[in-house]
Amino acid sequence: MHPDAWLVVIDPQRIFASPDSQWGSLMFPGIVEPVRRLASAAGERTVVTRWVPAPEPQGSWAAYMEAWPFAAVPDGDPLLSLVPEMDGIGSHVVSVPTFGKWGPALEAITGATPHLVLTGVSTDCCVVSTALAAADAGATITVVTDACAGSTPENHRSALDVMALYPPQITLATTAEVLES
Repeated sequence: MHPDAWLVVIDPQRIFASPDSQWGSLMFPGIVEPVRRLASAAGERTVVTRWVPAPEPQGSWAAYMEAWPFAAVPDGDPLLSLVPEMDGIGSHVVSVPTFGKWGPALEAITGATPHLVLTGVSTDCCVVSTALAAADAGATITVVTDACAGSTPENHRSALDVMALYPPQITLATTAEVLES
Protein backbone atom coordinates (compact mmCIF):
# COMPACT_ATOMS: atom_id res chain seq x y z
CA MET A 1 0.00 0.00 0.00
CA HIS A 2 1.33 3.44 -0.88
CA PRO A 3 2.78 5.02 2.30
CA ASP A 4 0.90 8.31 1.75
CA ALA A 5 -2.51 6.65 1.30
CA TRP A 6 -5.23 6.61 3.93
CA LEU A 7 -7.31 3.46 4.34
CA VAL A 8 -10.97 4.31 4.98
CA VAL A 9 -13.10 1.44 6.28
CA ILE A 10 -16.65 2.56 5.68
CA ASP A 11 -19.31 1.62 8.23
CA PRO A 12 -18.29 -1.85 9.49
CA GLN A 13 -21.25 -1.80 11.85
CA ARG A 14 -23.78 -4.40 12.95
CA ILE A 15 -26.58 -2.54 11.15
CA PHE A 16 -24.83 -3.28 7.81
CA ALA A 17 -23.09 -6.57 8.65
CA SER A 18 -25.62 -8.60 10.58
CA PRO A 19 -27.70 -10.98 8.45
CA ASP A 20 -30.72 -10.26 10.65
CA SER A 21 -30.56 -6.50 9.99
CA GLN A 22 -32.81 -5.07 7.28
CA TRP A 23 -29.68 -3.39 5.91
CA GLY A 24 -27.32 -6.34 6.44
CA SER A 25 -25.08 -7.32 3.54
CA LEU A 26 -24.68 -11.05 2.96
CA MET A 27 -21.36 -10.14 1.29
CA PHE A 28 -19.91 -8.67 4.50
CA PRO A 29 -18.17 -11.82 5.87
CA GLY A 30 -16.14 -12.01 2.66
CA ILE A 31 -14.54 -8.59 3.17
CA VAL A 32 -13.35 -9.04 6.76
CA GLU A 33 -10.01 -10.68 5.91
CA PRO A 34 -9.10 -8.31 3.05
CA VAL A 35 -9.96 -5.26 5.19
CA ARG A 36 -7.89 -6.57 8.10
CA ARG A 37 -4.91 -7.16 5.77
CA LEU A 38 -5.18 -3.64 4.40
CA ALA A 39 -5.53 -2.16 7.90
CA SER A 40 -2.43 -4.02 9.00
CA ALA A 41 -0.51 -2.46 6.11
CA ALA A 42 -1.99 1.04 6.65
CA GLY A 43 -1.44 1.06 10.42
CA GLU A 44 -2.00 4.52 11.90
CA ARG A 45 -3.32 5.75 8.54
CA THR A 46 -6.58 3.79 8.98
CA VAL A 47 -9.88 5.60 9.50
CA VAL A 48 -13.08 3.75 10.39
CA THR A 49 -16.37 5.50 9.68
CA ARG A 50 -19.76 5.00 11.27
CA TRP A 51 -23.20 5.98 10.06
CA VAL A 52 -25.29 7.41 12.88
CA PRO A 53 -28.80 8.81 12.48
CA ALA A 54 -29.20 12.52 13.11
CA PRO A 55 -31.05 13.20 16.37
CA GLU A 56 -33.51 15.38 14.42
CA PRO A 57 -33.39 14.41 10.74
CA GLN A 58 -34.01 17.27 8.33
CA GLY A 59 -35.28 17.41 4.75
CA SER A 60 -35.24 14.11 2.88
CA TRP A 61 -33.57 12.44 5.87
CA ALA A 62 -36.82 12.81 7.84
CA ALA A 63 -38.72 10.79 5.21
CA TYR A 64 -35.84 8.32 4.95
CA MET A 65 -35.87 7.64 8.69
CA GLU A 66 -39.67 7.30 8.62
CA ALA A 67 -39.24 4.62 5.91
CA TRP A 68 -36.62 2.77 8.02
CA PRO A 69 -37.78 3.21 11.64
CA PHE A 70 -35.65 0.28 12.87
CA ALA A 71 -32.55 2.44 12.25
CA ALA A 72 -33.77 5.44 14.27
CA VAL A 73 -31.75 4.52 17.35
CA PRO A 74 -29.45 6.61 19.55
CA ASP A 75 -25.72 6.65 18.85
CA GLY A 76 -24.90 4.22 21.68
CA ASP A 77 -27.31 1.51 20.45
CA PRO A 78 -25.62 -1.87 19.76
CA LEU A 79 -27.03 -1.80 16.21
CA LEU A 80 -24.60 1.03 15.44
CA SER A 81 -21.60 -0.67 17.06
CA LEU A 82 -18.60 -1.77 15.04
CA VAL A 83 -18.56 -5.50 14.42
CA PRO A 84 -16.15 -7.48 16.62
CA GLU A 85 -14.28 -8.72 13.54
CA MET A 86 -13.13 -5.14 12.89
CA ASP A 87 -12.23 -4.38 16.48
CA GLY A 88 -9.05 -2.37 16.86
CA ILE A 89 -8.35 -1.75 13.17
CA GLY A 90 -8.67 2.03 13.12
CA SER A 91 -6.62 4.76 14.72
CA HIS A 92 -9.36 7.26 13.91
CA VAL A 93 -13.17 7.03 13.95
CA VAL A 94 -15.50 9.38 12.10
CA SER A 95 -19.24 9.20 12.89
CA VAL A 96 -21.58 11.16 10.63
CA PRO A 97 -25.31 11.06 9.74
CA THR A 98 -24.77 10.87 5.97
CA PHE A 99 -24.22 8.18 3.35
CA GLY A 100 -21.07 9.85 2.07
CA LYS A 101 -18.29 10.08 4.60
CA TRP A 102 -16.24 12.74 2.83
CA GLY A 103 -16.58 16.02 4.68
CA PRO A 104 -14.96 18.19 7.34
CA ALA A 105 -14.43 15.39 9.90
CA LEU A 106 -12.66 13.03 7.49
CA GLU A 107 -10.79 15.87 5.78
CA ALA A 108 -9.47 17.04 9.18
CA ILE A 109 -7.71 13.68 9.50
CA THR A 110 -6.58 13.02 5.93
CA GLY A 111 -6.03 16.54 4.57
CA ALA A 112 -7.87 18.29 1.76
CA THR A 113 -6.63 16.29 -1.24
CA PRO A 114 -5.55 12.88 0.07
CA HIS A 115 -5.21 9.49 -1.57
CA LEU A 116 -8.05 7.47 -0.03
CA VAL A 117 -8.23 3.69 -0.28
CA LEU A 118 -11.91 2.87 0.24
CA THR A 119 -13.28 -0.37 1.68
CA GLY A 120 -16.44 -1.28 3.54
CA VAL A 121 -20.16 -1.44 3.16
CA SER A 122 -22.20 -0.89 1.21
CA THR A 123 -20.59 -0.45 -2.16
CA ASP A 124 -23.86 0.78 -3.67
CA CYS A 125 -24.59 3.39 -1.00
CA CYS A 126 -21.98 4.71 1.41
CA VAL A 127 -18.89 3.69 -0.59
CA VAL A 128 -20.03 5.21 -3.89
CA SER A 129 -21.34 8.32 -2.09
CA THR A 130 -17.96 8.78 -0.38
CA ALA A 131 -15.93 8.10 -3.52
CA LEU A 132 -17.79 10.56 -5.73
CA ALA A 133 -17.83 13.40 -3.20
CA ALA A 134 -14.15 12.96 -2.29
CA ALA A 135 -13.06 12.75 -5.93
CA ASP A 136 -15.10 15.83 -6.74
CA ALA A 137 -13.26 17.65 -3.94
CA GLY A 138 -9.89 16.67 -5.42
CA ALA A 139 -8.99 13.48 -3.56
CA THR A 140 -7.47 10.52 -5.37
CA ILE A 141 -9.56 7.42 -4.75
CA THR A 142 -8.78 3.71 -4.95
CA VAL A 143 -11.82 1.49 -4.37
CA VAL A 144 -10.80 -1.99 -3.26
CA THR A 145 -13.21 -4.24 -5.13
CA ASP A 146 -12.82 -7.35 -2.97
CA ALA A 147 -12.89 -5.36 0.29
CA CYS A 148 -16.28 -3.76 -0.34
CA ALA A 149 -19.64 -5.42 0.23
CA GLY A 150 -22.78 -4.43 -1.63
CA SER A 151 -26.39 -4.81 -0.65
CA THR A 152 -26.44 -7.57 -3.28
CA PRO A 153 -23.73 -8.89 -5.64
CA GLU A 154 -25.56 -7.22 -8.55
CA ASN A 155 -25.73 -3.84 -6.80
CA HIS A 156 -22.06 -4.18 -5.81
CA ARG A 157 -21.10 -4.72 -9.45
CA SER A 158 -23.29 -1.84 -10.62
CA ALA A 159 -21.69 0.57 -8.14
CA LEU A 160 -18.21 -0.54 -9.19
CA ASP A 161 -19.20 0.02 -12.83
CA VAL A 162 -20.30 3.58 -12.01
CA MET A 163 -17.10 4.37 -10.11
CA ALA A 164 -15.02 2.93 -12.97
CA LEU A 165 -16.33 5.82 -15.10
CA TYR A 166 -14.20 8.34 -13.16
CA PRO A 167 -10.55 7.60 -13.95
CA PRO A 168 -8.00 8.83 -13.05
CA GLN A 169 -9.73 10.33 -9.99
CA ILE A 170 -11.24 6.97 -9.03
CA THR A 171 -9.58 3.66 -9.81
CA LEU A 172 -10.57 0.13 -8.90
CA ALA A 173 -8.08 -2.41 -7.54
CA THR A 174 -8.03 -5.68 -5.62
CA THR A 175 -6.53 -6.08 -2.16
CA ALA A 176 -3.50 -7.82 -3.66
CA GLU A 177 -2.94 -4.96 -6.12
CA VAL A 178 -3.20 -2.33 -3.37
CA LEU A 179 -0.80 -4.21 -1.11
CA GLU A 180 1.70 -4.57 -3.95
CA SER A 181 1.68 -0.86 -4.82
